[in-house]
Amino acid sequence: MLNQYARQVRQDQRQIRYFTQDETRLGLKSVIGRLITACGVKPIGQWQWLFKAFWLYGAVEPTTGESFFLQFSHVDTECYQRFLDEFSRAYPDSLNVLQVDNGRFHKSKNLLVPENVILLFQPPYCPELNPIERLWEHLKADLKWASFQTLAQLQTKVDQLLAQLTPQVIASITGYSFILNAISALNPI
Repeated sequence: MLNQYARQVRQDQRQIRYFTQDETRLGLKSVIGRLITACGVKPIGQWQWLFKAFWLYGAVEPTTGESFFLQFSHVDTECYQRFLDEFSRAYPDSLNVLQVDNGRFHKSKNLLVPENVILLFQPPYCPELNPIERLWEHLKADLKWASFQTLAQLQTKVDQLLAQLTPQVIASITGYSFILNAISALNPI
């Protein structure tokens, strides 16, 4: 099977691009974290327990820092299909390898993977292998102890944070050396 795949890829003259993809939940329930206080003083912060949320689907290219994000109300095969279709349209001229976890909707029988996208499944229970997890941490660090009255306010704030992410910042956060070394062999100059 790998020989057949290798022959198919060699015949394809398109540029190969490697993206890492994942989803994260963002909601009105406050994200708590450490606060700097005097020794022995318990930190005081306001939080809320509202459980309204949305999901941010994202894909980033560790070598260039290029990114693609979409917001959805939930996680399922239908939403993931729409994400893949939009992602495929955003990068039509390349063969896009998309590293994903083993989410049930990533492997659904009803999922139609576009012809210019190849899903590469990482080992189960290994989120640390997916560099976009670090980007989610970076994004959520700016949301710690923040309170929003509505989901629309949170979505606006997330949109602002995403707009502030430059390709250089994304590449520095997601550029694991072992991935960059492996990718350098994909597209010889």
